[in-house]
Amino acid sequence: MNTLVATLKQDYGIAFRDEELLKTAFTHTSYANEHRLLKISHNERLEFLGDAVLQLMISKYLFKKYPNSPEGEMSKLRSTFVREESLASFSRKCGFDTYLKLGKGEEKSGGRNRDTILGDLFEAFLGALLLDQGEAVVERFLNQVMIPQLEQGNFERVTDYKTYLQELLQVNGVVRIEYQVVEEAGPAHDKTFTVVVSVDNRTIGKGSGRSKKIAEQSAAKNAVESMKEYVSKID
Repeated sequence: MNTLVATLKQDYGIAFRDEELLKTAFTHTSYANEHRLLKISHNERLEFLGDAVLQLMISKYLFKKYPNSPEGEMSKLRSTFVREESLASFSRKCGFDTYLKLGKGEEKSGGRNRDTILGDLFEAFLGALLLDQGEAVVERFLNQVMIPQLEQGNFERVTDYKTYLQELLQVNGVVRIEYQVVEEAGPAHDKTFTVVVSVDNRTIGKGSGRSKKIAEQSAAKNAVESMKEYVSKID
């Protein structure tokens, strides 16, 4: 923890007044569960708060940057910027994965490299920073870490397959698209979800992932690729 404190001070000019908040932000539920007698707090509540302040800050950024864009376009961009994979990449860039406290089982199963956990960690850190330092410091941190990447368009190129599939299917009118979890495998701390995507009750794609959101994107990607293959055969 001392190394994390020094890194935050050196790289971002951040010095937590309440270091217990910082410790909590970097404590996964698996670690807290394995040390129940110590009554250690985990980062889920901070994650909830961090998600809210991140949505606000990115919304403000998009509102100012794209003064003529409609709400729908800004919502799509925001969902791309704050998606799990993007936030996980910021955790890695900041070196947060190094300091995360995980339970032995989660560590052994590769949790330190899992996007879901690292994305949640980034949000938990923002939640802790908000409580300790306020909105202005959170905004300054995001301007250091996140906004430069958005300015370069690095995350606009990430494909949102669910949106892409919807646009492909609704060219000729509205269709009913549904995503359904058909299987959950593995222990509670390390689940794999399998999802199918259907159009008007006809399955067109299937995918798996460590979260429902990732599995849905995987299913949509499978459906898009299947559609492209079908069209290429016709051509």
